[in-house]
Amino acid sequence: MALDIKICGLKTDKALAAALAGGTSHVGFIFFAKSPRYVEPAEAGRLREAAIGKAKAVAVTVDAGDAFLDEIVEKMRPDMLQLHGSEAPERVAKIKARYGLPVMKALPVSETADLERIRPLVGIADRFLFDAKPPKGSELPGGNGIAFDWRVLAGLDAGVDYMLSGGLNAANIGDALRLANPPGLDISSGVESAPGVKDPALIEQFFRAVRAARVNRAA
Repeated sequence: MALDIKICGLKTDKALAAALAGGTSHVGFIFFAKSPRYVEPAEAGRLREAAIGKAKAVAVTVDAGDAFLDEIVEKMRPDMLQLHGSEAPERVAKIKARYGLPVMKALPVSETADLERIRPLVGIADRFLFDAKPPKGSELPGGNGIAFDWRVLAGLDAGVDYMLSGGLNAANIGDALRLANPPGLDISSGVESAPGVKDPALIEQFFRAVRAARVNRAA
């Protein structure tokens, strides 16, 4: 099975180059002002040029209004929109219709019951992203470096397309693949030397760990 990997929260040419060299399928750019990974739409548009033909560029937003989404789509030209806020199914459908782009809807997970939230979004969202619930007091809906119990994903209906996110790193990716067997991975803080600072060496290490874990599982 092919495994999609998104390196999210990219801000520099070096980090983007490391992600592409590792074989990333998706590159993510954060448009949430409170995040240390925030990047201006025009700068994201410049960066994503290097990914054309190599990886899909994903614009990550949090309850963004139409005016800001218009600016992002115009200046960045994303291949996909990721909605990481509290967007209702009706809002997700409206955004899809407005831009004609596939949409990935992020949902916070801590227990099996949380997976019920995907039901009204099936047929609307093109893909899901399951992330850990943010810690109390955090202003960030994602990128907090916290994992959830990946075993809860065993209750998902077959055929649900998703990316696993939250607290992933080179040390635990083998367990994540073994317990959840996800079709996609999303990593941000797990390849950073400081909040918002992607480390090319950690990106390379993560891809090595993924390859090793997959080889071990196939053996």
